[in-house]
Amino acid sequence: MLQRIADVVSRLVSLYPFVTLIALFVSGILFWGAFNWSLELSNTESFCISCHVMRDNIYAEYKKSIHYQNASGVRATCPDCHVPKEWKDKVVRKIGATNELFHWMAGSINTREKFIGKRMQLAGYVWSTMEANNSLECRNCHELNYMNNSVRRNNYAHQRALQSDMTCIDCHKGIAHLLPEEYLETEHARFEQDGTKCDNCHANLSYRDEEWGW
Repeated sequence: MLQRIADVVSRLVSLYPFVTLIALFVSGILFWGAFNWSLELSNTESFCISCHVMRDNIYAEYKKSIHYQNASGVRATCPDCHVPKEWKDKVVRKIGATNELFHWMAGSINTREKFIGKRMQLAGYVWSTMEANNSLECRNCHELNYMNNSVRRNNYAHQRALQSDMTCIDCHKGIAHLLPEEYLETEHARFEQDGTKCDNCHANLSYRDEEWGW
């Protein structure tokens, strides 16, 4: 079949070189346009929550977060946090997402119970990815160098991050979704041992820190 197609194209090129060139050029534009259109269509919040697992679990939690509703009215949607902006990185992420389609068809997390059971595994995958790319998705909107460190909380937390070569996800796990119970159980003891300030996680608390002068 491929050989027959090649023969037909070769014959057309020899008989109508200019017309064939124009046809191939237009076909390339149409193909590229269709590819990018489908890529962007799958990169919307409405597409993400078309799956009931996402809508009933992850999206329901996200709607209670500051990324969904805040004083400025600027929202970070699902693709903003989970899909890189650069085209190459975006395509790589979309290719990786084909694995999610497999598990959707297999029904791996098609109930609340299954989702909760796999939550630590799923969260760990996202966290490890963001650690590996230095929280690239976070830095699409947030950059330490442009933050106002005259704000006391920013000054303490982000200065410590810069000095310790930390990345956003090291502190901001659970900023838009609930943390897995297993994580809370194992990490809380470590936070206490490391002397982590309580209001890094508990926003309703306040404290003074003599080392940082406030």
